[in-house]
Amino acid sequence: MKKILSLCMAMALVVSMTACGSKDDGKTTTAAADNTTTAAAAENNSEAADGETTAAAAGETVAFTGEGVFKIGGIGPTTGGASAYGIAVQRGAQIAADEINAAGGINGCQVELNFQDDEHDPEKSVNAYNTLKDWGMQVLVGSVTSNPCIAVAEKTQADNMFQLTPSGTAVDCVKYDNAFRMCFSDPNQGLESAKYIGENSLATKVAVIYDSSDPYSVGIYEAFRAEAENQSFEIVSAEAFTADSKTDFSVQVQKAKDAQADLLYMPFYYTEASLVLQECDKQSYKPVFFGVDGMDGILSVENFKVELANELMYMAPFVATSEDEMVKSFVTKYETQFGETPNQFAADAYDCMYVVKAAIEKAGVTPDMDASAICDALKTAMTEISYDGITGKEISWEATGEPNKAPMIVQIKDGVTVELQ
Repeated sequence: MKKILSLCMAMALVVSMTACGSKDDGKTTTAAADNTTTAAAAENNSEAADGETTAAAAGETVAFTGEGVFKIGGIGPTTGGASAYGIAVQRGAQIAADEINAAGGINGCQVELNFQDDEHDPEKSVNAYNTLKDWGMQVLVGSVTSNPCIAVAEKTQADNMFQLTPSGTAVDCVKYDNAFRMCFSDPNQGLESAKYIGENSLATKVAVIYDSSDPYSVGIYEAFRAEAENQSFEIVSAEAFTADSKTDFSVQVQKAKDAQADLLYMPFYYTEASLVLQECDKQSYKPVFFGVDGMDGILSVENFKVELANELMYMAPFVATSEDEMVKSFVTKYETQFGETPNQFAADAYDCMYVVKAAIEKAGVTPDMDASAICDALKTAMTEISYDGITGKEISWEATGEPNKAPMIVQIKDGVTVELQ
């Protein structure tokens, strides 16, 4: 009798593993279809879904044990000055992981997400990567910010680990063939910003403040400056700061004001942007303010007067007030679990998880494959999929790692971020 029981259990295990390794040959995967399936699965398995939601709301990793688990790692700053980005990425990725698992996983296999803090520090980001590698990571979603992402990219290339960054915009974040990005690149942001300013006649004289110690900021500024030569406005002031001098912007603002710039372009992160806006207010300088995706999070800066950011424009791939049904579903879940509105970094991470799912399904990858074999399969699959998500529709990828997606300009109006037409 014991032999018969053991045989039955073995047969069941084989069936389970076979189902987990099934392959979907469809060329186009959309998050909309996934969300529909997820909703039905959640209705039929409310107890499991409730448990996952509770864990995710507490900021914990939802773990699944046993065979047939895809191990996805995440890296980003959940503490420190850029924590708004990392926390959002962790939360957005976890919502997607929970949805995917509730809907039956990836080809029947569950997803385990392990997210590590890097404090927006390259060395600590590499340490986080090594921790995840020791854990058994097979795919990396990260790092979140550019400098740490560049450092980690060197390690993932050496290990042939597939890497998809939600928000690392510097060119070198995806300089190797194992790395892809969900967001716009720095040159793309600078180019599109200059075009939008010129084509919409927002200014005739533009001042730029940028961080010369940050590849993210420098890359955007250089592309902006190059495209400005083709536009109707003139750059009348370009002043730099560094990581060691990012608390006092009185000189840079004064020079922009003295040059009579009617638009101030700020290609850097929200923490420094909040200080620049405060300095402009102090000097009674009121130009048009235009930034980049790093502005997202400025409304959450502690002790910052949010009215100073009113009418600030910046590039972003996502706006929480969209009427798109997929966006509305995501925003509702995020607000319910975390009590605040998601930013673009949360949206990028959410899409990253579904893109990984689509690529794995396209490639026929199974959890028993090692990370290098998975990476080789996903490199090809990424150039063959088309993805409809909350940060864009019909998104595809080049072998260079760059996404093909339409840019979006948003504006803060009375404390709410809205899309500009």
